[in-house]
Amino acid sequence: MVTFGSAQAKTVYVTDILNLSLKSEASNKSKVVKLLPTGTPMTVIDEGNGFYHVRMSDGTEGYMPIRNTMKEPSSRSQLEAVSKSLAAMQSENSTLKAELSAIKESITPGTSLEKSLEAERDQLSRELNELNKTAASAVDLKNQRDELQERVVNVERELQQFKLENHALQDTANQDWFLYGGLLALIGVILGFILPKLSWRRSRTSNWDTF
Repeated sequence: MVTFGSAQAKTVYVTDILNLSLKSEASNKSKVVKLLPTGTPMTVIDEGNGFYHVRMSDGTEGYMPIRNTMKEPSSRSQLEAVSKSLAAMQSENSTLKAELSAIKESITPGTSLEKSLEAERDQLSRELNELNKTAASAVDLKNQRDELQERVVNVERELQQFKLENHALQDTANQDWFLYGGLLALIGVILGFILPKLSWRRSRTSNWDTF
């Protein structure tokens, strides 16, 4: 039972050979259930007689010779996975550039923050280009990709924060104009009361002078 429990939690991968047969029984002469390409993950249910009893992601079960499996994905599979992740990052970078362009239209050009964000964006673009050139090492590429993705997220947060602050400043300016308008209206009302009285006093003084 201990052996079965440890085997059940284990995942193995098809070795770096074209296609291998998944057998219906723990025998090389048994019926072929399915052909599996390189790097296919399989969950181990049990093992014995040099075979793993495995289950595929779609629920298919069968037997695979232990010698045709490995504990880690093949280098080719890792490189393909990293290439897909890199393509996704390039797409995210394009989206980030578009968001930067949109935000630049709503902020004051030439500010130190805008220049800083542009410098950060250019730095990220340069690092992405470097990653494209150094994609030979799958493990190093993954670490650099994770770090770069985290920095992209941080820059995006800073941009969102700056956008909120810019909207807040615009709201404050609108409130100030509203107050100024109210003061002008109040001054107009006061003058409306004072000027008629001044005119009445002047006409009355003129009448007294005539007498």
